[in-house]
Amino acid sequence: MTPDELSLAIREVLVDAIEAGDLPLTVADVPAEVVVERPRQREHGDWATNVAMQLAKKAGLSPRRLAEIVAARLSERAGVRTVDVAGPGFLNVRLDAAAAGELARAILTAGPAYGRGDANAGLRVNLEFVSANPTGPVHLGSVRWAAVGDSLARLLEATGADVTREYYFNDAGGQIDRFVRSLLARADGAEPPADGYGGAYITEIADAVLATAQAEGADPMALSEEERHEIFRRIGVERMFAEIKASLHSFGVDFDVYFHEDSLHASGAVLHAVDRLRALGRIDDRDGAVWLRTTDFGDDKDRVILKSDGTPAYFAGDIAYYLDKRERGFDQVLIMLGADHHGYVGRMMAMCAAFGDTPGVNLQLLIGQLVNLVKDGQPVKMSKRAGTVITLEDLVEAVGVDAARYALARSSADSTLEVDLDLLTRASNENPVYYVQYAHARTANVGRNAAAHGVRREDAFDPGLLDHPSEATLLALLGEFPRVVAQAAQLREPHRVARYLETLAGAYHKWYDQCRVTPQGEEPVTDAHRTRLWLNDAAGQVIANGLGLLGVNAPDRM
Repeated sequence: MTPDELSLAIREVLVDAIEAGDLPLTVADVPAEVVVERPRQREHGDWATNVAMQLAKKAGLSPRRLAEIVAARLSERAGVRTVDVAGPGFLNVRLDAAAAGELARAILTAGPAYGRGDANAGLRVNLEFVSANPTGPVHLGSVRWAAVGDSLARLLEATGADVTREYYFNDAGGQIDRFVRSLLARADGAEPPADGYGGAYITEIADAVLATAQAEGADPMALSEEERHEIFRRIGVERMFAEIKASLHSFGVDFDVYFHEDSLHASGAVLHAVDRLRALGRIDDRDGAVWLRTTDFGDDKDRVILKSDGTPAYFAGDIAYYLDKRERGFDQVLIMLGADHHGYVGRMMAMCAAFGDTPGVNLQLLIGQLVNLVKDGQPVKMSKRAGTVITLEDLVEAVGVDAARYALARSSADSTLEVDLDLLTRASNENPVYYVQYAHARTANVGRNAAAHGVRREDAFDPGLLDHPSEATLLALLGEFPRVVAQAAQLREPHRVARYLETLAGAYHKWYDQCRVTPQGEEPVTDAHRTRLWLNDAAGQVIANGLGLLGVNAPDRM
C-alpha cells in the first residue's frame, strides 16, 4: 500500500462514516486529499494523520472521539494491521508487511515516473535564473543559481507544470560599455580602465575580436573610435555570451529562451507597459517625469519610469519585461536574484500588484545568498574585476559536475553556503554526493551479484516476506518520495530532495548490512532473496529518480 493509497482509504472511511450517520459532517467537509506522513518516532507506526483534528470542530466532536470512529473503520481495511489514537487525536497506522511491501512493486512498475505528480498540471511557469551579464565568465554566485534553478525547473516539471527556462541577456547599459573599453585597452596593449574588467579572459577575447574582424575583412584598429567600439561590442559580447552558454551547457543547464534587454526598448515594450499602467490609473506625471505610484501597493516610495528627458529609468525595463512575460501566457513568473537584490523586492511586488496581479503568486522572487569556497581550511578569494574570479570551469575542474551541482543544490538558497573543495573530492561517506551515488552503485552491484547467483525478480514476489525492521524503515522512506518532490516544488526548495536522498541512502546502507539478497555458501535461493531483490531495485530506482531531479548522475559503478 502506497501513502497515496492509504490517504485514499482514509478518505473513503470518512465518507462511509458520514453516509452511515456516524459522523455529523457532509462529504464536502472531507478534504480532497488526506495528508499522511511518517511519524517522527518510528515506533509510533508506519504513517500518521491529523485529519481527525482538522474535522473535529465542524463535527462538534472532540478530536479523540472522531479519531476513534475513524480508527475502528480503518482497522478493518485490508492491508492495515493496527490503527492507534494518540495524543489529542492523531491516527497512527501500521500496515501489515505484505501491504507495505507492495510498494516495491509499485515503484518498479512506475519506474522513472515514480515520484512525479500532477499538482501543477496546466500551470505555465517562466523561470528566470542565472542571467549573468555577458562581461565575464560565469562566476560562483551564478553557478549556484544554475544548479538550484535547473533543479527547481525539473521539480516543477515533475509536478506537471509547463516550465520555460529563461535567461535575461543584459546587453544594454554601462556594464557593456566598460567591458568593451576593457577589450579595446587590451587590444592597444594597455591596462583596462579603473572601472573596467581585468583578467586573462579579457586579453583572450580582445585577441579573438581582432582575429574575427580581420577574417571578416576589417582592421578595427585602423577605423574610427566609434566604428572600432561597435566592432568590439558586437564581436566581444557575442563571443563572451557564447562562452557563457557553452559553460552552462557543460554544467547540464540549457535555456529555452534567451531574452535580450535591448529588445524591450527597440520594440516599444517600455512605452506599451507605461500605457497599460496609465490606463489602469497607476501613473502620475510629476516634474516632467512619469511616475508609477508603487506606494499604493506597499512600496516605500513611488518610482520614476520615464525621466524628465524622456529616457527610461532602469525600473522601466523590469516593468516592461514582467508584462511581456505575462502577455506571453505565463501564469507564474519566477525570478532568481542575488543577495544584493533584497531592496528590489518591494518595488517589484508593488509593480505586480499595479498590473492587477497577485504578488507572491503571479510574481515570485527568490533571493539567493553568497557562496564561499574553502580549500585546505582557507577561504578561496574571488574578485571579478581583479581577474581572480572563481568560475564555473574552476569549480567543475576541482570537483566535477556532479559534486558541484549536488553541493550547490543541497542547501537552502537563502542561506550563505560554504563549499569545502577538499571534502567534495573525497571518496568517503563524509562527502554527501559520494554517499548518495555510492548507494545507487551498490544497488546496481547487488543486482549484478544476484543475477550471478540465479536470483531473479521475475521468479517470485512475496511482499509479506519484507518483515525485517530495516525493511519497514526503508519502505516507509521510499513511500515518502512523492511527497518530498511535491513539497520541494511547492516551497521552491530543491535542497529537500538532496537531504531526503541522504536519509534514504543511510537507510539503504543499513538494510544492506542486515538483509542479504544473494545466498551464502551452499544456501539455496529462496523467495525471500527474490523479494528482497525487488526492494533493492526499488531503492535504486528512487535514488536515480531523485538524483535526476538535481541533474546529477546515478552511476552503476564507483
